[in-house]
Amino acid sequence: MAAAAAGPGPGSGPGDSPEGPEAEAPERRRKAHGMLKLYYGLSEGEAAGRPAGPDPLDPTDLNGAHFDPEVYLDKLRRECPLAQLMDSETDMVRQIRALDSDMQTLVYENYNKFISATDTIRKMKNDFRKMEDEMDRLATNMAVITDFSARISATLQDRHERITKLAGVHALLRKLQFLFELPSRLTKCVELGAYGQAVRYQGRARAVLQQYQHLPSFRAIQDDCQVITARLAQQLRQRFREGGSGAPEQAECVELLLALGEPAEELCEEFLAHARGRLEEELRSLEAELGPSPPAPDVLEFTDRGGSGFVGGLCQVAAAYQELFAAQGPAGAERLAAFARELGGRYFALVERRLAQEQGGGDNSLLVRALDRFHRRLRAPGALLAAAGLAEAATEIVERVARERLGHHLQGLRAAFLGCLTDVRQALAAPRLAGKEGPGLAELLANVASSILSHIKASLAAVHLFTAKEVSFSNKPYFRGEFCSQGVREGLIVGFIRSMCQTAQSFCDSPGEKGGATPPALLLLLSRLCLDYETATISYVLTLTDEQFLVQDQSPVTPVSTLCAEARETARRLLTHYVKVQGLVISQMLRKSVETRDWLSTLEPRNVRAVMKRVVEDTTAIDVQVGLLYEEGVRKAQSSDSSKRTFSVYSSSRQQGRYAPSYTPSAPMDTNLLSNIQKLFSERIDVFSPVEFNKVSVLTGIIKISLKTLLECVRLRTFGRFGLQQVQVDCHFLQLYLWRFVADEELVHLLLDEVVASAALRCPDPVPMEPSVVEVICERG
Repeated sequence: MAAAAAGPGPGSGPGDSPEGPEAEAPERRRKAHGMLKLYYGLSEGEAAGRPAGPDPLDPTDLNGAHFDPEVYLDKLRRECPLAQLMDSETDMVRQIRALDSDMQTLVYENYNKFISATDTIRKMKNDFRKMEDEMDRLATNMAVITDFSARISATLQDRHERITKLAGVHALLRKLQFLFELPSRLTKCVELGAYGQAVRYQGRARAVLQQYQHLPSFRAIQDDCQVITARLAQQLRQRFREGGSGAPEQAECVELLLALGEPAEELCEEFLAHARGRLEEELRSLEAELGPSPPAPDVLEFTDRGGSGFVGGLCQVAAAYQELFAAQGPAGAERLAAFARELGGRYFALVERRLAQEQGGGDNSLLVRALDRFHRRLRAPGALLAAAGLAEAATEIVERVARERLGHHLQGLRAAFLGCLTDVRQALAAPRLAGKEGPGLAELLANVASSILSHIKASLAAVHLFTAKEVSFSNKPYFRGEFCSQGVREGLIVGFIRSMCQTAQSFCDSPGEKGGATPPALLLLLSRLCLDYETATISYVLTLTDEQFLVQDQSPVTPVSTLCAEARETARRLLTHYVKVQGLVISQMLRKSVETRDWLSTLEPRNVRAVMKRVVEDTTAIDVQVGLLYEEGVRKAQSSDSSKRTFSVYSSSRQQGRYAPSYTPSAPMDTNLLSNIQKLFSERIDVFSPVEFNKVSVLTGIIKISLKTLLECVRLRTFGRFGLQQVQVDCHFLQLYLWRFVADEELVHLLLDEVVASAALRCPDPVPMEPSVVEVICERG
């Protein structure tokens, strides 16, 4: 409440605007304060001197500039109950006391600071007074010193000039003394082997002796020095030609000879000749390690030796040559490039010979490490000798080795696939030889598929080492583009898949009417394998390849759809060949059973022939075998009496008997003509129709081939009455069991009908057996 009482009186409301300059001064200060706030990035309301939240013109705002205590009290009395008024009073009293306490604390702190500042200013006044006195004394002393210095300089001026002249004479005498002692100094350096010091002495005195050679004394000194220098040059050449020291020592000899004025062209040739000898010795040691008698060293060890020996020596030679013979210009650089190109080519040939021996195993880690070190070692000479093309040649070797490894892995995948086929052959043949049940085709297929996929992944992992980030040559354009797209994807993966399809198709071209030595189960397994590759595996493998090898090459690649179409066509050919092989096996039994029997003298049939039972058994086995890998397929709706129907294959002969009397009054009807007319109106059966990827289609194709063979064999024989009846019994037996394997049972009925009709046409006395008797014989058989 006390704060409220301190405000303006009742006569001065918030809307009053006082006049005069006294009222305008606070407004200008607020504007200046607002501009400062705007400069420091405060809000727009704060920049104008107003708080961002409440209205600055509100007379009830305690923190506002236009606060009116009377309005504020009236508002409180109108809006607040008594309890809230009491609480507001208590809170305001507490705030007033807190403000008084803060004000007292601020006053006390500022008072202490003011006292401290007063004491500090008093001390500074005393210190500055003492400093002024000391500066005055210093100025006086400097003036005295300056006066004394001027008088001393004037007194010693003459003596200073004489001392300077004497010092010049002393320096000249020392130079003359050095010139007179130069022959003895050179002789001593030569005797001690300090050739560098001798050359430096000669270099210091050469210009002076050349300038004053017209004087007899200097001429004599020059002649003596030339004799000693000639002897020094001869010793340096002898030391250089011996070649026992290393490259740095020989470079030092050449440098000293050049400093003595020896011809640079001759020294250049000798330097390269000595360097050639040392580097050829390194090459001979590497070549000895590749000889036939000692075992070849590890490829990584071989490249380390070559890098530290030959490549390191070549770098030293190149660096020394460029430092010593820089004045030779382009001709000298070309001479060095030809030198490095020749010896580098021999070194590369040795490296390629050693790399060619790395043929075994699918692990490329050691080979890639060796290539990485080989490539890294040649960076330095490649930079020093850019004209020699050593870095480019090394990159070509690495690329060539990478291509060879891709071919090696492709051969490995082919060999692995052939090995899987061999294992399948053995697994299919071994139980049959031992009299046991063979392994399941589904299990064999899973083993082959997983084995091939694991080999593909292993090959991808092995060649992926060539593109690892830590390998020095992985950032080359070849390994970023062509290696990934044309090498790995097209050459390795697509090439293997096509090779696998070609190998599988080669089983379709095997000679022999029974399919050669290829087991039919292998054909079935390969067809399902190719079909699985078409549906899923090819897409998975190519996606995996593209993810591991980020292709940055725009070269065209084989689309997945094209490769899948090739795999599907291979699967179709294999399945078609499987149908032909199995059909030929059954046809062979039927053909022999027809050709080896005397049908004219056959006894009256009492049972079904064993070959027909064997045909049903083999067909059932084929049905089980195909069902292990392929789905059932779609069949037409079966008639209710398919298994109980009396075989009506002799209906043709009955029809002949029924229709023949109508033609006998005018002219006898030829039975062959009647049969051919009936065939014109019957449905044509395509024996070698395309095979679908399901069990029903496969069995339908096999049964069509078998029954067609039986029909053709029957047409070539002559039958007696009982021979015809035996054919009737056999065909009825086949009808009882074969209809359930085909897509349309009418197909079996038509073919078997033609078989018996053909037998009736080839019979002189066609008397068929009663259907009830046929049923009894077949049920008993």
